[in-house]
Amino acid sequence: MRHKQGQRKLGRTSSHRIAMLRNMAAALIKHEQITTTTPKARELRPYVEKLITLAKKGGLSNRRLAHSRLMDEAQEKKLFEVLAERFAGRNGGYTRIIKAGIRASDAAPIAVIEFVDRDTSAKGQDSGPVMAEDEYEAA
Repeated sequence: MRHKQGQRKLGRTSSHRIAMLRNMAAALIKHEQITTTTPKARELRPYVEKLITLAKKGGLSNRRLAHSRLMDEAQEKKLFEVLAERFAGRNGGYTRIIKAGIRASDAAPIAVIEFVDRDTSAKGQDSGPVMAEDEYEAA
């Protein structure tokens, strides 16, 4: 029996799993919808919902806790300024998981995880590093 057992290990070491959840949470906050495997989406859901709850409470200590779990200042700012206001009247259930079939290469179950009241314009944002205009001209 699995009484009081923790989360799914997802075939990774604990440090890799923590880093993966941080990156996926930052991507979800940035794009407000991501596609991943179903087990990863199910592990990401409580991680992100707890971050939104911290953001709704506000305050310096909660911002520091969110920063330690997210490690992305731009997404932390969006979390506290945009998403906290958007979900202020909601008591939970900030995300939804929609099954999206199976991946052709390895038959892994695929799911889309998204915010319930998401901004559809955030989906196509650039996910790579952004170069300043003067750096771009010099390169």
